[in-house]
Amino acid sequence: MVDVTVDDDGPDVHVKLQDASWEINFGATRAELAALRSIRDADWDDRRSLHVGRSAGALLHWSCRDDTVTIMMGRDDETWDIAVEVPVATVDEIVRRL
Repeated sequence: MVDVTVDDDGPDVHVKLQDASWEINFGATRAELAALRSIRDADWDDRRSLHVGRSAGALLHWSCRDDTVTIMMGRDDETWDIAVEVPVATVDEIVRRL
């Protein structure tokens, strides 16, 4: 289970995703986060991803396969530096809280 915290503080929204062994904090605009509504269309098998948000100076790239979303942090979605997987329900929760 991933805990989701959304703090809408002015032009940027700050999001924290956290489970027992890791945490990601990132910022994005409301418009960027709204793009996550189409996460199921960002099918990695077709090499599609959404570019939403920044963390630690790196871009975030989101892709989906079945019920799992991969969040990749780095220059692009092919040469990322760090990645985590979350249930697609986690992304639904972020969007719901906008």
